Amino acid sequence: MPPTDTNSGALPAAEAIDLAGLVDYQDGSIVSRTLAGHEAATVTLFAFAAGQSLSEHTAPFDALVHILDGTAELTIGGDPVVATTGQAVLMPADVPHALNTAEPFKMLLTMLRR
Repeated sequence: MPPTDTNSGALPAAEAIDLAGLVDYQDGSIVSRTLAGHEAATVTLFAFAAGQSLSEHTAPFDALVHILDGTAELTIGGDPVVATTGQAVLMPADVPHALNTAEPFKMLLTMLRR
């Protein structure tokens, strides 16, 4: 199921924010909230319900995945990478990647444009 973009909005300046608290889990869905988007980068929060996935695809930009809650199972260039709360994974541009989860998890995705 493709992500549903809900509650789009920027972060307030000069304020500490609980990122994981800005996006809620929804049964059977992937929920997203765009925090920033401009020429240099896009920053989006995601909440994945248990069993949700993103099929293999490529992106023209490097992407940094920061796990905020739970565990994600990524496949990058055919190699499995498991990341848990507090860990980050860099997915290089133009390298096929996919994502799967057996449990609910939240991530912050930063797309770094060239």
